Amino acid sequence: MPDRVKVKRALLSVSDKTGLAELGRTLARHGVELVSTGGTARTLREAGLDVRDVSELTGFPEMMDGRVKTLHPMVHGGLLAVRDEPEHAAAMAAHGIGAIDLVVVNLYPFAATVARGAGRDEIIENIDIGGPSMVRSAAKNHGYVTIVTDPADYGSLVAALDEDDATTSLAFRKALAAKAFAATAVYDSMIAQWFAFGDQGQLFPDVLPLTMARGPALRYGENPHQKAALYLPLGPHGRGIAQAEQVQGKELSYNNYNDADAALDLVSEFREDGPACVIVKHANPCGVATGGTLVEAYGRALRCDTVSAFGGIVAVNRPLDAEAAEAITDIFTEVVIAPDADEAARAVFAKKKNLRLLLTGALPDPARPGLGLKTIAGGYLVQTRDNGRLSAEDVRVVTRRAPSATELADCLFAWTVAKHVKSNAIVYARDRSTAGIGAGQMNRLESARIAAWKARDAADRAGWPEPRTVGSAVASDAFFPFADGLLAAVEAGATAVIQPGGSVRDEEVIAAADAAGLAMLFTGMRHFRH
Repeated sequence: MPDRVKVKRALLSVSDKTGLAELGRTLARHGVELVSTGGTARTLREAGLDVRDVSELTGFPEMMDGRVKTLHPMVHGGLLAVRDEPEHAAAMAAHGIGAIDLVVVNLYPFAATVARGAGRDEIIENIDIGGPSMVRSAAKNHGYVTIVTDPADYGSLVAALDEDDATTSLAFRKALAAKAFAATAVYDSMIAQWFAFGDQGQLFPDVLPLTMARGPALRYGENPHQKAALYLPLGPHGRGIAQAEQVQGKELSYNNYNDADAALDLVSEFREDGPACVIVKHANPCGVATGGTLVEAYGRALRCDTVSAFGGIVAVNRPLDAEAAEAITDIFTEVVIAPDADEAARAVFAKKKNLRLLLTGALPDPARPGLGLKTIAGGYLVQTRDNGRLSAEDVRVVTRRAPSATELADCLFAWTVAKHVKSNAIVYARDRSTAGIGAGQMNRLESARIAAWKARDAADRAGWPEPRTVGSAVASDAFFPFADGLLAAVEAGATAVIQPGGSVRDEEVIAAADAAGLAMLFTGMRHFRH
């Protein structure tokens, strides 16, 4: 297998004409024969270049609306022949097959066709057949053939040809071959995804093809001894924290991305509400509130747990102004996430050079469908994302006393927050702001006690006469298996409870709520989050 291979003949067939004319001129300058098809040949001729039609090479015209044009031994023999193998050389000579040294192909725009909502027939016509065949043939025979699938690589190709008498090195061809196989793998994967999800409506297809491109390598993973990188989905996909614009600050770490995603996911629950703020620490909210303004919402969220908020992640559901920015930067904050920020707010954040400011544009739809993946040893767990949401009409009063309008609003607010707290989760809320959050305990009673203790601690630090759990609503992400968790909430001063229900001891828990004068709602929906 030679190192340097002279490019004498090139086959070009591209859907993306970016940079095509300039590349053609470079090839012609080096005396390379240009062979092409359809619109690609037309573009090259319009640039004043001599082009040989592929039909002249094969002896067959393009037919069947262009479906058949390059699937021919005169093409694939010229691509796949091992030049220094005597039997291959003899076959080429016997059948008049000329070698093709360079293939420049990019494929029909299948993903873009799907993304713009085209009909099924048009989507099917944008499944490229000849293109991937040529790409794979050239990539397989990279010992002799250079394959280019991305216009971004035209510059490197031109530099290689100019450097050494229109030749390419084996290392260069190997690198492009690897990229070419990745390109066809992604292409086929997107087609398989469309057939499974878009065309046939399968939720869990027999094979789940995933296509991702590496984004930035991260400094390290969850811990310094772990390595990490960010991967971004290819093809049609929604926007999220991975697509946010980083305006300033240090590089995002693995933990920053994870926590920022949790913050954005929760604050998006309030995208249709008034100003709202979420403060997250270690993927759990430590303060959530709404308010008349962003600065008010931030202040109300902060008072829930001023200790945990230090070094936390802040997300808001409205464009940031200077007043909110000043309040947020009053304590050490790692990351701030918002749909946008005005110039005055950006100037405030610019004074904190290490603070990362992420602007997301529109917030994700919390009701959007989608799949979530979790790795386990030897496999993956796949489930639909938790997009369950409740309104006042969806809950059922199970106690003698129904909640007041204020209690109902606080119950639904606490329930929304509890959905985003690691299980077992207990959330106290008053006046649409969190009063205490208990997360990730091995039993629900301890979560209720921890949330109440944190509220008591916040009150002591602020000099309040009583914790804000007094007169609050409390949400539990799953049913109370015993009355003890509910009684802990009663002891903390809660007056209303929202929980899924469904325990064999529901009657016992309801009786305890009635005895304490609580109003209790059953949702019929659970929100475990592990």
